[in-house]
Amino acid sequence: TMLLHLPAVLTPAQCHHLRTTLSDPAQRRWQSGRATAGAQAAALKHNRQIDPTSPGYAAAAALIRDALLAQPLYQSAVLPAQLTAPMFNAYGAGEAYGLHVDAAIQRSGSTGLPLRTDVSTTVFLNDPDEYDGGELVVQDLYGCHDIKLAAGDALVYPASSLHQVLPVRRGERLASFLWAQSLVRDPAQRQSLLDLDLSIQSLRQTVGDGADLQRLTQLYHNLLRQWAES
Repeated sequence: TMLLHLPAVLTPAQCHHLRTTLSDPAQRRWQSGRATAGAQAAALKHNRQIDPTSPGYAAAAALIRDALLAQPLYQSAVLPAQLTAPMFNAYGAGEAYGLHVDAAIQRSGSTGLPLRTDVSTTVFLNDPDEYDGGELVVQDLYGCHDIKLAAGDALVYPASSLHQVLPVRRGERLASFLWAQSLVRDPAQRQSLLDLDLSIQSLRQTVGDGADLQRLTQLYHNLLRQWAES
């Protein structure tokens, strides 16, 4: 199961801009997080989300999307075919989201058509010392992973995993989240492609291009050609 930490997806200035937007009543309207949860998840979800009809939402969402897509490691790990529109949430004292799995189907942010949720991403918008609790806990075969990242950092993890946000005890936790449908449906195949791509990049830095590296690059693209969905 892939848990991938992407540091500095957003600059400090971008984080400050987004926090300012989220705190400005003229730019955002909060709604209950239950508005976008399924029947089972709604009973577990106690947070607030930005109403996507808010004046500042579209620009804030575009900032998140563009910043993620500009990350080579995100592209390599996720191989995104489609993304949902990024959303924004807040957890204050006592708010939490119980153990759940993400819905398998969402809507594409660009086409509005159904999208299969292969990969989840959470982008943290404020630093861990600004709130107590609020850890994102992701379960996999190796146990439970409690995660709180610096403002601007992102966590990429399987949408198929059980996960939760623990109750916030002090302060407020701000984040953005979205889902991707990958060109490669199978997570083990995506992991193999990521490992191969990272090895190719490392070898290019240490030994330079050569016949062996060209064969590895050929292997990468032929596997991607074999596994990718149209």
